[in-house]
Amino acid sequence: MDPTQALPVETGHDFSFLGLFLQADPIVKGVMILLVIASIACWTVVFEKVVRLAAARRQAKAFENLVRSGGSLDGEFKGIAGHVVKAALDAWRDQDQTETRAERRERIERAMRGALGVEIKRLKGGLSLLATSGSTAPFVGLFGTVWGIMNSFSSIARSQDTSLAVVAPGIAEALFATAIGLVVAIPAVMAYNKLTTDVGGVQSSFSSCIAVLGNRLARDRAGQKHRAAAE
Repeated sequence: MDPTQALPVETGHDFSFLGLFLQADPIVKGVMILLVIASIACWTVVFEKVVRLAAARRQAKAFENLVRSGGSLDGEFKGIAGHVVKAALDAWRDQDQTETRAERRERIERAMRGALGVEIKRLKGGLSLLATSGSTAPFVGLFGTVWGIMNSFSSIARSQDTSLAVVAPGIAEALFATAIGLVVAIPAVMAYNKLTTDVGGVQSSFSSCIAVLGNRLARDRAGQKHRAAAE
């Protein structure tokens, strides 16, 4: 009997995604889990921002139509538009007979810009997670890669065998960690750029109407003062 036939047959390494994860070193596995959690968090932020930005764009359009048409501000307004209109009316009702029209306009516009700034800050909440994930995920994955390659070299030293069968599993696990890092980073960066641009567009839409509404309210207050003086 050939002695080599009695040797146990080495089972093949599982190179599927699940197999690479389950057979990975605990450190590399921890890196993978961290990256997957970051990916889930990023996609949660993306979907939440898409919904909120869609509503904010509708509010900006309604606010623009209201201001351009000179409609009444006594209606019910929701979201960002509601806060901006409320700030405008509060500032408009704050009478100061010593103010000039320009000063009154500036005060009303300042109140609206302050309310808009608070709402835009809330709208931007969570975008920092996308920026952080986009910039750090590749390096976190690279750490897992380096650790996995170190383990592969350790396997070579222990087995005194430089064949591909010895080093391939560790290298595959290591590169898989880098791949996950890129899968997290690329969508995060793209989403951050797109969402930041969309938030800026919403802010610009409101800002362009704030000056028009501020001038209208300042003029209305001046007209009321003149009518009161005439009486």
